[in-house]
Amino acid sequence: MAQTRTVTLDLNFQGRPHAIASYLIPHSSGVVLVESGPGSTLLSLQAGLSKEGFSARDVTHILLTHIHLDHAGAAGWFARQGAEIVVHPIGAPHLLNPEKLLASATRIYGDRMDALWGEFLAVPENKLRVVNDGEEIVVGSLSFLPINTPGHAEHHYSYQLDDLIFTGDVGGVRIPGYRYLRVPMPPPELHIERWRESVKKLRARKPARLAPTHFGMFEDVTWHLNEIEKGLDSAIRWLEQVMPAAPSPEELRAKFAAMVLDDAKSYGLNEETAKAFELANPLGMSADGLLRYWKKVMGGG
Repeated sequence: MAQTRTVTLDLNFQGRPHAIASYLIPHSSGVVLVESGPGSTLLSLQAGLSKEGFSARDVTHILLTHIHLDHAGAAGWFARQGAEIVVHPIGAPHLLNPEKLLASATRIYGDRMDALWGEFLAVPENKLRVVNDGEEIVVGSLSFLPINTPGHAEHHYSYQLDDLIFTGDVGGVRIPGYRYLRVPMPPPELHIERWRESVKKLRARKPARLAPTHFGMFEDVTWHLNEIEKGLDSAIRWLEQVMPAAPSPEELRAKFAAMVLDDAKSYGLNEETAKAFELANPLGMSADGLLRYWKKVMGGG
């Protein structure tokens, strides 16, 4: 299968490489982006476009894997430049009216909201395209297939282009140069069983390459998908071990961070890479997601 030219744009989130990617795919009338990134990285994204010979006005479509701020925050701005924004049906209302999404994020990030995520503009209705699972998205000679892949979030799509699948966050967090993967498990929609089913869907598509938003393209597909499943299994075992002692949320975050960081040591991550992992996948968020999963789904009360 021919490989369509795809460029990984590093958005240099918080001044760090390899934390958030946007993927650029040229076509006859401009470019498609997979992910807009947050509003705080607009200048980096525009610089990446310029390096490839394009401007924001050349972006005809943005395919969002889901609407979390690090993936979709700049979508409204690009819609105002003319881009059509493609999104999962469950995520669409939050792009039209992001008040609830922003209020929820503000409760988490407080006065760091602007520095972390920048401006999140609503997407005008005439620039929003809601697609269903398996509904082909044709842009010039390009054909993308949205694949419903919940687990990280209910409103999550992966997108297949030829032999490449853009996996958003359901494909884990990984950084080039290391055979090491983390599974991002934030609240409120973490669902490990649905995530397992999503991995099965990805495997069934038989891709040659995977492109998680955090970060880059990888060809060791079997290893990668197996590691996601191992991470999910490990998370369940860990919950079953630690939750009977009823730790406080603060204790749980500390225990989870200690477990993950201890495991990471054996992979030889340098300080810069460890920081990129934390920016892409804050460990405290995953601990909070697992706590909610224990209570709401596993019946831990």
